[in-house]
Amino acid sequence: MKLSDIKEILPTLDNVEFQLENGIFVPEHFHVTEVGVITKNFIDCGGTIRNEKVVNSQLWNADDYEHRLKPTKLLNIIKLSEEKFGMEDAEIEVEYQSGTIGKYDLEFNGKTFVLKNKTTACLAQDACGIPSEKQKKNLTELSVNNSNACTPGGGCC
Repeated sequence: MKLSDIKEILPTLDNVEFQLENGIFVPEHFHVTEVGVITKNFIDCGGTIRNEKVVNSQLWNADDYEHRLKPTKLLNIIKLSEEKFGMEDAEIEVEYQSGTIGKYDLEFNGKTFVLKNKTTACLAQDACGIPSEKQKKNLTELSVNNSNACTPGGGCC
């Protein structure tokens, strides 16, 4: 989800709810403690220099159980961040702590924002010698050559 997407969705909501991909909800008294831009400059294992920018936000739970972040308040935080940092319409990354700080992509299911698990990947698979994925076939699609088929007592096994 890009920054423009969340800015379009927030005015249509009564409440802001976040949910992990496994269905567990972020407690409704969460805080958004950061909104900013993260720029990552790196070189991949194939020697290609890469640059990435994401809009980053952090969710945090405190013991103030009466706290509720309203959509207009979150929209104002986003607008202030855009103003101060000149943010581009980049992909959103959300940090949320469960066992450790996790980084998530963001989707919207029509009612709640869903924190989608991020995974690592090799960006230069051709340089790493990683074989391309084998084509999967159903056993029923394989042709059988009966002249080479094993038969009981045939000694082929």
